[in-house]
Amino acid sequence: MKLTRRESKQRRRKRIRGKVFGSSDRPRLAVFRSNEHIYAQIIDDTQHHTLVAASTLEPDLKSTLASGANCEASAQVGKLIAARSLEKGITKVVFDRGGNLYHGRIKALAEAAREGGLDF
Repeated sequence: MKLTRRESKQRRRKRIRGKVFGSSDRPRLAVFRSNEHIYAQIIDDTQHHTLVAASTLEPDLKSTLASGANCEASAQVGKLIAARSLEKGITKVVFDRGGNLYHGRIKALAEAAREGGLDF
């Protein structure tokens, strides 16, 4: 039986979340991609607490971007999440791509976060 794209993504996400866990020393950088926007959060899974968040819906980013659904917007979110995490003293994270393939917008966000100073 062939799986739909949605079912494949759900299986990948479940498999990834079984292995990837954010701690206080190395929190989890979780990425969610919708058709129109991209969201990133740094989460401490031991305390169930979001430490830092950024998305294309923020007013300063939204006004400068033509679209929230391209690689340029993802790179801006990656730089923003890296800058905010460095302000809080977070340098090392575990990357959780949320079941998405490491390609396109997800890859652009990850590379921009690495350039911004995050280590993963």
